[in-house]
Amino acid sequence: MTAGTRRLPVGERLPTLEDVARVAGVSRATVSRVINGIRNVDPQLHEMVWNAVGQTGYVPNRLARSLVTRRTGTVALVVSDSESHDDDPFMGRFFADPYFGRVVGGLMSVLRAAGIQLALQIVGTEEQRTRLVGDLRHGQADGVIVLSLPGHDPLPRMLTDAGVPAVMIGRPADPVPINYVDLANDTGASLAADHLVGRGCQLVAMISGPADVPASNDRITGFRRSMARHGHAWVPLASGNFTQESGEQAMRTLLAEHPQVDGVFVANDLMALGALLALRDAGRRVPDDVAMVGFDDSSAAVAANPALTTVRHPLEDMAAESARLLMARIEDPTMRISSVIYEPTLVLRQSA
Repeated sequence: MTAGTRRLPVGERLPTLEDVARVAGVSRATVSRVINGIRNVDPQLHEMVWNAVGQTGYVPNRLARSLVTRRTGTVALVVSDSESHDDDPFMGRFFADPYFGRVVGGLMSVLRAAGIQLALQIVGTEEQRTRLVGDLRHGQADGVIVLSLPGHDPLPRMLTDAGVPAVMIGRPADPVPINYVDLANDTGASLAADHLVGRGCQLVAMISGPADVPASNDRITGFRRSMARHGHAWVPLASGNFTQESGEQAMRTLLAEHPQVDGVFVANDLMALGALLALRDAGRRVPDDVAMVGFDDSSAAVAANPALTTVRHPLEDMAAESARLLMARIEDPTMRISSVIYEPTLVLRQSA
């Protein structure tokens, strides 16, 4: 009896990969490779496995749809971080930073309704990026949402060169033909400058993120440009890396070098939490002695004491739009490369 004519006995349990392998006359590993879309499988074995799948009634997760659409029903959220590796504390930072949770929530609001699963991938080395792109080319996911943290990240170009449907949250630092959803960060920084000057602040400083990150650079540019329009030709600046600890250290630096500072724009709310601690330790009252404006309008802004006046960064809406844009791209790979830019607003609270 040939592999194509053997039948399984009828039983109560669901058929397994081992049942398919037994009917096809191949190893379990071969069955797994065929079902998961690995390309370098002998065509004859490929046919034998799918014949066995039909005979046994084995249905892998999401296979019913993928048999028709050639899709997995999965989208990858890829966080590309220049410092991540297997023993790096980035995973703890990922779950602690409100930014990432808001992105996931926005993505799921769209993907869940469409029956699409979200898979998290974090890459930080050239080897990890190369392996990821190879997996995606072989059908591990239908498309990718990219959060790119390094200033000049090779991943967006690698994805487009490989023909992987992809959308970035935030514009790429280098010119790459990739869809993206972004915020008018320079406009948001201008709102902060206008508000601090309007309060009568005389020596206004800024705590920025890394200058080579596009969003951070846009906030620096927008803030300095708006301050110059108000007659403030020079703005003291200290940089952090978007963590609370770096914001605290940057504020201590500003106070040491410019003790008369009476207003500060902090480029994200987590750094603003750290800056508030530094001001409190220095005996400076907020907003009486130093007015502060943050950026993001995250849960950290509400948890702060005093609650932060901050620039609203509609991350949930932006993430949802990126999911819709990716789904459209998957449906029509020939669609024009496009961008969606959101406008920020200023949320007034007690810190300024």
